[in-house]
Parts: sequence; structure tokens; C-alpha cells
Amino acid sequence: MKNIAEELNAKLQGKSAGEILQYVLKEYAGKVTFGSSLGAEDQVILDMMSKCCDNFSVFTLDTGRLFPETYDLMDRTNKKYGLTIRVHFPDSEQVEKMVNTKGINLFYDSIENRKQCCYLRKIEPLKKALPGNEIWITGLRKDQSLNRFFTKLVEWDEQFKIIKVNPLLTWTEKDVWAYIRENDVPYNELHDKGFLSIGCQPCTRAVKEGEDSRSGRWWWEAPEHNECGLHSRKK
Repeated sequence: MKNIAEELNAKLQGKSAGEILQYVLKEYAGKVTFGSSLGAEDQVILDMMSKCCDNFSVFTLDTGRLFPETYDLMDRTNKKYGLTIRVHFPDSEQVEKMVNTKGINLFYDSIENRKQCCYLRKIEPLKKALPGNEIWITGLRKDQSLNRFFTKLVEWDEQFKIIKVNPLLTWTEKDVWAYIRENDVPYNELHDKGFLSIGCQPCTRAVKEGEDSRSGRWWWEAPEHNECGLHSRKK
């Protein structure tokens, strides 16, 4: 499958995001899933998918610490596109044990604690969402952060043993918002308040002018740690 990822990466170079989505949804029908965090990029991809395919799989991860605005967007999105985004939750017993052992806001105390929280609330649920699929579509963009600059259009994800396709990889933030405005795509109201990248409520803040879009995530840590583990660069 790693070789297939390399072949697809070469084959899809120069294609538009819409063309990329059309190709993988057709060639890997029934074996493609789209993981949405309901961020601006993901809403663009969902809108594109709705225009080129009648039946596709989309899921999201509910960590239990999301913003109310995110849940509202999920509801509005389901109604607009006539679908049901499949929601995966963390194991309640594992989260309960973690919180009762290390505290409700353990993630502020150490990087180790924060990564444990992300692992239980995101990585473990993702393990339930991906099996049975060969392609995992994401909304990653190169200019979101230094950690994502070397991401490929199509790459093999060693951690989850799946081919990852990133159709908006070379898009700019300006491109994303132009598409949203032109196509009347629903988006999180927090974006209008300076929240460029939105995750869990206690781990997300609005960003200042000139800061990159990921700087509002786990802002108390060094920039090189600003990932939850869903998109590690392990090869």
C-alpha cells in the first residue's frame, strides 16, 4: 500500500482539489472515508464531495471538550447536505480514570499529560473510524504550520496503516475562505472571532494578527509540539 500511495502522489500532482476527490471517490468507492474536524478546510472538502458523489463516508471525533459552536455547526452541516456525520467518542472508562487520576485539566500540567489526553480522546476513537478503508481524506494544508510543511499530497500513514489524501495541501487560507464565501459553505462562528484552528475548548484560543493558524492550539507549549498525534510524520 505504501507503493500505491507513492504512485497516487505522482498521478494526482497538478490536479485540482475537486479532481482529486472525484478520482479517489470513484477508484476506491466504498473504501474511502473523510475525517472532518469541522474546520474551514474540512467544510470546503465536504462541500466538494457533496457535489461529485451521492454516497460517501464522513466521520468526526467528539472528545467531550468541544465548543458549543462546533456542535451547532455539525447540526447545520448535516441538515444542509442531508447527511449524518458519524461521531466517534472516546472510551468513557479510560477518560474517567485519567481525569480522576490526573485532574480535569491535566493537559496544562505537562506535555506528557496533554498527549495522554489527546491519545485517549482522539487517537483511540480514530482507530475505530479508519478500519475497512484504504483512503483517509484530510484537510491538511502545508502553510498551517511548520510541522505540516513537508506533508505530501498523497502519503502512506504508517501509524494507522492507511493512505492519506490531502486535496487542499497547497491551498492558502485565502483560497479556503474565498471558496466558503463563493459557495455559501457553513462554517464555525468562532472563525469570525479570531479562532483560525478550532479543537477542544480548553486547548484553543483566538490568534493574533501575523500568527500562524495553529498557534492558537496548545499555545502554552513550544510550536514543535502543536500536534495531537492524528497527523504524525512517522514513515
